[in-house]
Amino acid sequence: MLHVGVMLNPVTYRGIPAMKTRYESIANYEDAGLSYELIPCFLRLENIHIMTRTCRAFVKHGNEYRQMILPLPPVIHNRTLYRHNENASDINRLVQKGIYIFNEQNRFRKDHIHAILQEDPLLRPHLPKTLQGNLSSIHSLMEQTGDVVIKPSSGSVGRGIMRLRHSRGHWTLQCAHPARPERWSTLRLHVGELPLFLHKRLLHVPHIVQETIPLALYDNRPFDIRVTVQRGYGGIWGVTGMFAKIAPSHTFVSNVAQGGTARSLPQVLSQAQAAQTSNIARLLNELERLSLQIVHRLAQSLPRLADVGLDLGITQEGNIFFIECNGRDQRYGFRQAGMNNVWKETYTQPMAYARWLLERMPSADTERSPGRPLY
Repeated sequence: MLHVGVMLNPVTYRGIPAMKTRYESIANYEDAGLSYELIPCFLRLENIHIMTRTCRAFVKHGNEYRQMILPLPPVIHNRTLYRHNENASDINRLVQKGIYIFNEQNRFRKDHIHAILQEDPLLRPHLPKTLQGNLSSIHSLMEQTGDVVIKPSSGSVGRGIMRLRHSRGHWTLQCAHPARPERWSTLRLHVGELPLFLHKRLLHVPHIVQETIPLALYDNRPFDIRVTVQRGYGGIWGVTGMFAKIAPSHTFVSNVAQGGTARSLPQVLSQAQAAQTSNIARLLNELERLSLQIVHRLAQSLPRLADVGLDLGITQEGNIFFIECNGRDQRYGFRQAGMNNVWKETYTQPMAYARWLLERMPSADTERSPGRPLY
């Protein structure tokens, strides 16, 4: 059996012996590996020795995991979210040595993703108006739409998102409490007035500002859709599954990590306003088609992209909009939605892709030029 690397963040890696790996299912990796005659090796970037092409990794032995020194696997699935440039440099050095790291980059700036998709005229109708997050752009977009969302360019799981609305002669700003993110507040402002803390955030952290998508409602709460899109055996992109993320009653943010609820998408669509104006089957087909179109465009610019989670929104009229792209898809929403088979499949597809990559690699005694792309 061949080894394949799964590169994890330090906190997840340290939890492996006690099987406390938070949102990563090590058991699903193992089952998927068996299906393709692969042995998953769980490692950290810090435990890779580039010069000797070795690594220290957790490998399953019987019912427990042991740390071992192994030859560096030639294919690694990147499940990290490293922030620092030196980590990106280390990953790039591995790539230059001929190690195939898929999802080489997992953290994407929202403005960068929007700019890539904006280049495709067929995708532009599905993109909300988006500007760099500064005071001038906020005022400009508020004049046009009266309802905007302000997001950190590199934020994840819904942290730091704010909504600014104009209603009855004043503005309201909805945001999470800085010390207690689970608590949300709505501030009433004079028209044109923005609080000092927002000025400071915009100065210190890059943001974007977008028109608010008027999302369809389920149980009187807005929802959007997570679509997992992956490459499997053969390297072909496919939609592994999708589920609805329903915002809690106290906020507009639907992320499961922020208290949102995951549900089966057909169940939600059958009771949503959008389904009354659009056929559910047509909506599902259009969501899949658009998702594949988005990842094909992104893959032209993002190196070795193979596993992403897209957030899409549907309006009450049945129009579909792109919200954001997640380079490390948090797959547990499928489990919360009762879609266990799809949840497991989200682990199977990366292992199938890894198997295909390994089969296409030259033999061990043949040096492959690091500049020649494998796929």
